[in-house]
This record gives sequence, C-alpha cells and structure tokens, in this order.
Amino acid sequence: MAERERQPSRVGVVLVSHSREVAESVARLARDLAGGGDLAEVVPAGGTADGGVGTSAELIAAAAHRADGGAGVAVLADLGSAVLTVQALLAEGEELPERTQLVDAPFVEGAVAAVVTASAGADLRAVAAAAGEAYTFRKT
Repeated sequence: MAERERQPSRVGVVLVSHSREVAESVARLARDLAGGGDLAEVVPAGGTADGGVGTSAELIAAAAHRADGGAGVAVLADLGSAVLTVQALLAEGEELPERTQLVDAPFVEGAVAAVVTASAGADLRAVAAAAGEAYTFRKT
C-alpha cells in the first residue's frame, strides 16, 4: 500500500476575542470566505473558561497548540486586554508554540486575509503581512 502524501506544514491562525461567540463566528466566516477545500487550521479562543466575557490565557495557549501545523501560529486579537494577554503569554516564552506571532491587524478583515494566505501555503511572515494589510482596505 502506497504511503499517503504528507501535507506540507502550514501556518495556523488563532482568533482571540472577549466573546466566545465572536471568536467562533469570525473563524467560521474566515473559513467560508477562504473558499473551502484544504484550509489552514483556524481556532477560536474567545471568552473565559466558564463562558463569560473576557480572555483566558489557558484557552489561548490551548488554541495555539491546536492550530500549530508546524509552520507557526498567527494570533489575531480583538481588543486591548486580549492583546495584553497574548503579549504576556509570548513574554513567558513557554506557554505558546515556538513560532507564535501576535499580528497587528483588524480582527475580521485580518482573520479572513490570514486564513486565505495561510491556506495557500504562505509562511508566517506573509500571513502576518496579509492580515496587517487589511488596515489599508478603505470602505469609502
């Protein structure tokens, strides 16, 4: 029996929100807009462990490990304390996968750009750049 071809490693995407529902909805939207097929791993990390509004370092770390496909993890966060929680985890250095990067990007548009770019097989630098470029897409 022939061995199955191993899929190349891809950048995973973690979406950190103060709300479980928001994180899950943005993840679903990003997957849907990426066009289906064999997509990069997208893992929401929203709310607190008890289902409340807020952020949880434990949920974020678990999501990052689930999203890690071997090529790094791009983390997008919605609001200030979500950013601070991710920054604290990165500073600790042991809670997140080795190549985890907090990406400066708008949450929804950046998530879509990150998932599309990661699904195309781009590296972490390109995924972060694509997500960040979403700031330039003007609506007027």
